[in-house]
Amino acid sequence: MAKGRIIKLIGGQYTVRDEMGKHTVVKPLGVFRHQAIAPKVGDLVIFDDDHITEVLPRDNTLVRPPIANVDQAILIHSAKSPEFSFFLLDRFLTLVEFEQIRPVVIVTKIDLLQAEELNDLKASLSYYASFYDVYYTSVHQVESLEPVKQLLDGKVSVFAGQTGSGKSSLLNALDISLSIKTQEISKALGRGKHTTRHTELLELHGGLVADTPGFSKLDFYDMEVEDLLACYPDFLALSEDCKFRMCLHINEPGCAVKAAVKLGVVMKQRYDNYCLIHEEIKGQKKIYRKK
Repeated sequence: MAKGRIIKLIGGQYTVRDEMGKHTVVKPLGVFRHQAIAPKVGDLVIFDDDHITEVLPRDNTLVRPPIANVDQAILIHSAKSPEFSFFLLDRFLTLVEFEQIRPVVIVTKIDLLQAEELNDLKASLSYYASFYDVYYTSVHQVESLEPVKQLLDGKVSVFAGQTGSGKSSLLNALDISLSIKTQEISKALGRGKHTTRHTELLELHGGLVADTPGFSKLDFYDMEVEDLLACYPDFLALSEDCKFRMCLHINEPGCAVKAAVKLGVVMKQRYDNYCLIHEEIKGQKKIYRKK
């Protein structure tokens, strides 16, 4: 028996890297299905020459992208093609905060914007930069990639973002030997085609990085509306002044967050997105996922 980390899942076969760096392709024990255990990339496992025999406890886990034991989630959002979406950004941030994973925001394709357009986007994102690390990159501007390389050292990172946001192109720019397949944005649909077909941890700049299948829909699955309270650091600091201890910042009187929105302290678009996410979670049917 040996201990290792799952670094690739494709076609029901798992590639596990042991503590010596050796790779072994194995399958999970059949009994896992009856125990509702679904090993993920990133899982620390016990295995032999043929099978994963035990999945060790996780620090955290994501459903989309399907990965476990992540140190940071690098959220890729394109400045253009597809257009930047604050709603999508808030959805990503909510999910990552719920899983207690550190989020980092990276805006790609800044070369597609005029200088004034980029300045306007930076001005809008300056609110987020008060609570999160925000970086602006282009695969055609080498100097913009250096801070990203430093982010990866010694970390297990997941690159996640809207389909067509430039995840694979950014990874290729960070290491040209990767040669990850990319495709152009569909002009008819305004979004990219899925190019990453499986989840895999790649060794990159001193860390492990997951390139994950692209997607355009994010679901909240296990979340309750009360879970949102801890997912918004900007609201959390203000909530101590709310009249009610478990204020959801929706209809309650004496809400400090709503007051801050009126004063311009809280970004109105961010709050509006919060309300939409709140209503979505409130109205969704409960879905129980496999751990």
